[in-house]
Amino acid sequence: MNTRPQKHSLTLKGHRTSVSLEDEFWEAFRMIAAERNMPINALAVEIDESRDVDSGLASSIRLYVLRHLQQQLEMRQAS
Repeated sequence: MNTRPQKHSLTLKGHRTSVSLEDEFWEAFRMIAAERNMPINALAVEIDESRDVDSGLASSIRLYVLRHLQQQLEMRQAS
């Protein structure tokens, strides 16, 4: 996989924007959207709406992915 951020276009509320993430984050982001049975753009809107105004969208997506994976790990360890 490429460790350099890859730019992809997303549509947030009818507006196109570009987000640069490493391949591993794109893969995990798509996986989470699929788990939640929602389009990746819808998940991006959800993250965008809940992020701090001082945080960029790419950073917010990375943190969302990290927190999601941490929660999964905690649930596995608890069982």
